[in-house]
Amino acid sequence: MNLRIRQADFADPRDANGIVTVLNSYAVDLMGSGKPLPHDVRERLVATLRDHPTTLVLLAFADDVPIGIAVCFVGLSTFRARPLLNIHDLAVLPPYRGKGVGRALLRAAEEHARQMGCCRLTLEVLDGNSRARALYRSFGFDDPVVEASTVSRFLAKQLEA
Repeated sequence: MNLRIRQADFADPRDANGIVTVLNSYAVDLMGSGKPLPHDVRERLVATLRDHPTTLVLLAFADDVPIGIAVCFVGLSTFRARPLLNIHDLAVLPPYRGKGVGRALLRAAEEHARQMGCCRLTLEVLDGNSRARALYRSFGFDDPVVEASTVSRFLAKQLEA
């Protein structure tokens, strides 16, 4: 497999279609929502990513076919007064999993983060996604055993149906 990673070009219809296709595949997966992205979301997804001021989308290609994605957003560490890069979505099409695509996307995200002067990479992962957790640990993400009082949880409040 000829694997290549590059920043997505939102104006390129092939890239735009690849973004939607890979993210929809991830959404359908049990580690996603278990159902496809709604039609209206698929229609506005690329423009919304393009217009968001801190978006970085990396696409993985096998022989010019999009097979993986890292959707990242630049944030800020107030404790370090430096930017950080959050990997919001990391997804690989099922036939290409276990072939180093996710690791290549992580490497590319780290390279971009270092070029931007980021102090850290962040991401979240479901406890039950042992395969992804193993990849992230092997890549250097911390998964420490800590006292209950120092565990942080990602909370969300839905603002629309």
